[in-house]
Amino acid sequence: MATPPRITKVFGAINIGSFRISAMIAGISEGGEMIVLGSGHRAAQGIKRGYVTDMAAATYAVRDAIERAEKLAGTSVSSVWIGCSGAGLSSKIAQVEVEIGGRRIEEDDIEHLLVAARDGLQPDGRMVLHAQPAHYTLDGAHGVANPKGLHAERLGVDIHVMCADGAPVRNITEAVQNAHLDVEAVVASPVAAGYACLSGEERELGVALIELGAEMTNVSVYAGGMLLGMTAIPAGSADITDAIASHFGIRRFQAERLKCVAGSAIATPTDHREMIPVNGPGEDRAGPLARHADDKNRIPRAELVSVITAQLDRQVGEIGKALKALGFSGRNGQVVLTGGGAELAGIADYAQGALGRPVRIGRPPALRGLPEAHGVPGFSTLAGLVLYAAADPVDVRSIGSRYQPTVRLAGFALAQRVFQALKEYF
Repeated sequence: MATPPRITKVFGAINIGSFRISAMIAGISEGGEMIVLGSGHRAAQGIKRGYVTDMAAATYAVRDAIERAEKLAGTSVSSVWIGCSGAGLSSKIAQVEVEIGGRRIEEDDIEHLLVAARDGLQPDGRMVLHAQPAHYTLDGAHGVANPKGLHAERLGVDIHVMCADGAPVRNITEAVQNAHLDVEAVVASPVAAGYACLSGEERELGVALIELGAEMTNVSVYAGGMLLGMTAIPAGSADITDAIASHFGIRRFQAERLKCVAGSAIATPTDHREMIPVNGPGEDRAGPLARHADDKNRIPRAELVSVITAQLDRQVGEIGKALKALGFSGRNGQVVLTGGGAELAGIADYAQGALGRPVRIGRPPALRGLPEAHGVPGFSTLAGLVLYAAADPVDVRSIGSRYQPTVRLAGFALAQRVFQALKEYF
């Protein structure tokens, strides 16, 4: 029997969605491999469209989810990284330049630039979740990973800034803290999902990431290796469930099952001949018949698909508008669909036709130890959280010493120190 690899560092993550709250405990092996030790989930409580609406219920759900993951992992965690999909997320790129005068770029120049970037951040009273140096520019030319030792007239840096409304983020943080967990960071779910679903080449060439959550849809655009912008749409797959429930006059749990088991985003010629039972196995069949059902309480599959596609038409129309507003133009840009809503049968083909672009489904990478049930689009953000944590990203809320101008650092180390200090300013 093979000896299990020695784990050198453990990460805990909790994704707080409107449909489910999921938790994962993962570790890095001595060889640098990410290994999932345990994961669990439960139905969300106290959350509506990404916002905490009942603190006690949300705290209970968080505690339950992490305990399920801990039981499978055989270990406990005291701190976690949190995924956040609501809270009025917004994204922008801040560009800063300093004059170099044609000489060789030294560590002091990079330091001066990043301090200027820090001082130039304008969150407009909002909370900064991420402020990450994406890449440097030399005389306006992009794509420089480390400018030290190069010559330029002007040195610049592009900073990706993700902001959120402060109060909702504090509510999410408090719900987790009440479950006796420390919060390492609140991570915007489009950032975490990007870590799980997108390749470096896709980020470089340009890609749109569409997170289809239960009650929120996040539309993000990447290019040049970084997230350029995002838009949150207050609609999701639960709205499809509600449309089914309303149309047929049935319970929401029945509508959810119909959507998952028999629903599709693509109609077929045989749909009208197929009758779908509204009641599941073991359910009371003496209840009222659904609207448009036959005497055995079965509905035509064609009608179910019609309700789904009518709702999808509205939602994908909003996604198309968001992509246009974000400048994602041309017919060749790749679109990646992820989130629980991306598990609907036929949705990639539907979206490809509706958006006129190539579309693929984004899933978590095949991490060692990841259960098959959690290797689906609905768990992309959760997997992305542990990948993000392991990457040791710059985070303005990280606890650390204040930035000291006398300390000479360069590149990533300097960026990390500077942006750790940002919490002192915002």
